[in-house]
Amino acid sequence: MAAALSVEVLLLGVGSSGGTPALGCTCPTCTSTDPRNVRTRASAVLRAGGKIFLIDTGPDLRQQALREKLLHVDAVLYTHPHADHINGIDDLRAFCWLQKAALPVYGNRLMLTHIRERFPYTILPPNAYWDKPVLTLHEVHEAALTIAGVTVQPISLTHGKWPILGWRVGDVAYLTDVSAIPDGSLALLQGLDVLMLDCLRDTPHPTHLSVAESLDWAARIGARRTVLIHMTHELEYHALSARLPAGVVPAYDGMRLFSEGIAR
Repeated sequence: MAAALSVEVLLLGVGSSGGTPALGCTCPTCTSTDPRNVRTRASAVLRAGGKIFLIDTGPDLRQQALREKLLHVDAVLYTHPHADHINGIDDLRAFCWLQKAALPVYGNRLMLTHIRERFPYTILPPNAYWDKPVLTLHEVHEAALTIAGVTVQPISLTHGKWPILGWRVGDVAYLTDVSAIPDGSLALLQGLDVLMLDCLRDTPHPTHLSVAESLDWAARIGARRTVLIHMTHELEYHALSARLPAGVVPAYDGMRLFSEGIAR
């Protein structure tokens, strides 16, 4: 029986593409004084096996890293190439400079194609100044892989018509921007301690899960704890909390979660 893997989760941001407060909006969420209603763009850090994995590089990455005193990253795990998940890629140069090393990044073919076409300078060799991100690209498929000595499982998902990835490390899984979970991927999500799951708004959306859909998937997956992420300003923290079932909570920026894992 394998030893359990301890995983610490730090949610850097839990907001949707526009963030919360939304520009020009005076709704109860956007005008709330509760910091749990302030949501930067979705991103997370997983710490496992002494290594630090960053999931996505949204446009708020610098602000998030300063807030959480994040000074080191061992690898970047990308979900998909929408702007709110990739456009902070330039902020990776700070980690490359601090570490004086290239950063390995992992994604599917769609993801890596976008990096090569939109940010070609990130895959050039470093210069003496480390004044740009220096990345090494690694295409992943369905098989689990070992990154810096830690087993990481990509989870194939759909985001509208796009094939995207979720990620599982130990008994923790991060699934953002989801519209459907294939049966084969559902099998990879059994025995979870912590599930972070897309939950855009109440109204159905063609490329995201609504609250009702997210709760349906949470029940099917059966994680011990489900944490709702990638929320718009239409979901106020306290109002949403009050109507969620046991074991399901809304996330907030800076939220920390711990999983000691389940021995297998």
